[in-house]
Amino acid sequence: MSTANPKWVKKENRIRVKRGKLEKREARVGVFFVLPWLIGAAFFLLYPLGASLWYALNNIRLTSEGMKFTFIAQGNFTQILLSDPDFLPQLVDYLLSTVISVPVIVVFALIIAIMLNQKIRGKSFFRLIFFLPVIIVSGPILGSLTEQNASTISVVDAQAVTGAISAFLPGIIAAPISSLFANMVTILWYSGVPILIFLSALQKIDTAQYEAAYVDGASGWEMFWKITLPSIKPMILLNCIYTIIFVSSNDQNQLIGLIKSAMFSGTSEKGYGYASAMAWIYSLVVLLLVGLFALIFMTRKDHYERRAVKIDRQMRKERRKILKLERRQARHAKKYHRPSAG
Repeated sequence: MSTANPKWVKKENRIRVKRGKLEKREARVGVFFVLPWLIGAAFFLLYPLGASLWYALNNIRLTSEGMKFTFIAQGNFTQILLSDPDFLPQLVDYLLSTVISVPVIVVFALIIAIMLNQKIRGKSFFRLIFFLPVIIVSGPILGSLTEQNASTISVVDAQAVTGAISAFLPGIIAAPISSLFANMVTILWYSGVPILIFLSALQKIDTAQYEAAYVDGASGWEMFWKITLPSIKPMILLNCIYTIIFVSSNDQNQLIGLIKSAMFSGTSEKGYGYASAMAWIYSLVVLLLVGLFALIFMTRKDHYERRAVKIDRQMRKERRKILKLERRQARHAKKYHRPSAG
């Protein structure tokens, strides 16, 4: 039978993709191990999301008989965006401060990680020092330190920096930058986990690349831009996303406090439904911010990576041409060497 027979080819493909008993059993075991996560996600993620969306579309009143739902469709969202005097200004301040503070945190974490990756004495102690705020400065402790002004620089220095910034920049941009300098200590406390992520990425870089670059005469600055930074680029995106989520869900965030106050408000306009609508708008803004940072760091490819992709595309094109030529030659050979009927 000729290997060019399409029936034989279809049968071969069907046999190749057929799953064996061992593979099916492994698949069932995999589903069994993932099942607890699926159940947890359904009860603790999907159901609360659906419930909060339903709350956002209703005006909820707490009565002696329980919750009383009054469906108002997009009424809560319209009231928040058009009538609430506090939500939109604080949302704009959050966006500006996050866009400014996230790069500061990530760059600071990268610098400290590079320093801790060097051969220095007591680097384990320094790693502990930079990660210690992540363990102890959280929740009530962070709130207590903030109330005692332990998380800010001195008032004199803060006023000097604020005055200098306000003299050169518009108010809408100067305000978040001034807040960044005023709360610099708190912001740097957020860099503990990014430092560990960068440190683990730096330790996985092959040292042979640095040795080869050093032999070729590359400077430390050139090795950073050509070896270090491209190697840890995925971790930069990871740290940006982690920092955005951490800053956005922190108890010191004013928007979180605004949502909590709206939830427990006794007025007829606000309540659980109003707070849920606020939370959904806030969540969508956070997702857009994460998408913006992901777009910035995912679309820019290294020069050598772009060149490798281009060469690979050209090689595939050449292989397709060669295969097409071989098939054409095979058809011509079959045509001219066909045996005569006599």
